[in-house]
Amino acid sequence: MRNALLAVLFASCPVLTNAPPVSAATKSDPVGDYIVVLDGNQNAQTVASDHTQAHATSVGHVYSHALTGYAARMTKSQAAAVAADDRVRWVQPDGVAKISGQKFPTGINRVDAETSPTARINGVDEPMDVDVAVLDTGVDLDHPDLNVNVGGARNCSDGTSADDGNGHGTHVAGTAAAKDNLHGVVGVAPGARIWPVRVLNNSGFGFFSQIICGIDFVTANADQIEVANMSLGGFGTDDGACGTVNGDAMHQAICASVAAGVTYVVSAGNEHDDAANEIPAAYDEVITVSALADFNGFPGGSGKRTCRPDVDDTIADFSNFGADIDLIAPGTCILSTWKGGLYATISGTSMASPHVAGGAALYKVTNPAASPAQVKSVLQDAGTLNWTWPDGDPDGVQEPLLNVATL
Repeated sequence: MRNALLAVLFASCPVLTNAPPVSAATKSDPVGDYIVVLDGNQNAQTVASDHTQAHATSVGHVYSHALTGYAARMTKSQAAAVAADDRVRWVQPDGVAKISGQKFPTGINRVDAETSPTARINGVDEPMDVDVAVLDTGVDLDHPDLNVNVGGARNCSDGTSADDGNGHGTHVAGTAAAKDNLHGVVGVAPGARIWPVRVLNNSGFGFFSQIICGIDFVTANADQIEVANMSLGGFGTDDGACGTVNGDAMHQAICASVAAGVTYVVSAGNEHDDAANEIPAAYDEVITVSALADFNGFPGGSGKRTCRPDVDDTIADFSNFGADIDLIAPGTCILSTWKGGLYATISGTSMASPHVAGGAALYKVTNPAASPAQVKSVLQDAGTLNWTWPDGDPDGVQEPLLNVATL
């Protein structure tokens, strides 16, 4: 398991190469945690010190008994420079271990959340300083695996509470931000503060007026809420003018909320139809997410079907598609939090969207001034095309698959 505190060996001599320090990591040369294995006849402490001086590595554990080597945090290029040393047998990326109490959902693995330097999934519950509003059926207000901002809860549906009587909203919240606490599951942005905004009733239905109430609440708190997830939808289109031409009040509300700085991530819909026929999926101002069928958390199409008959590593057979899709993310057989302090596995573009909402939250942690348009662009640029296409995708465009390894 990744060591939470890395001890740095300070060099008494100047750096001997032009290798950049860890702080100089770039998107093309990301920083990561590595294990350096040395020839058994070497002195691990001496070699580690040499590498600190020559390559600006940040050394942690030094091994001299069961293994000769050390652990270090460094960029990809620094790791390559270390591996070129004749005293080094190999350099490998560090891995993540966990007790069996916390499950690692396939979607979290597929988007490489475990390698994100911001997520730092290591079994240590360290809530992130970022806020995600979940406009849905509510959220289980006292679920032990969620960092719920109960004081920031809002009910725009029936009843008197934002507590989740359906389970859908709690599931969404867990995928985006379940705690890294060695219990239950872990989300893309572990421990991000969840603002429960109940706009759908216990049956999963709501009126546009109730959804606008939720958007209005998020906008009123745009100085605190960075990301909003809307895994919901209804019939409608985008007039290209924020609803002022076709009389769409929800579109106008979202445009104002985005202008206030909130990044909206929405599900594409589950009708196997063009997303242009569903709102808010059709709106250009949001990040619209389709669903990938993924059963094992890995590319290649070798995952065995579990809860659905989809083909592994292809667009889910229920997912909407089209020019309005901005990203694709895992959306089949997703394990996450559920109402009543429980956990459940369900499928839908509703499950794909919060993966991206979590990714947006990760980026906002380190780039708080980024605009919603910038967040969308970064997530698209960081995505990969490492999924099977065009099987089942009728729109002729392969959308990037969410990947948060560098965020």
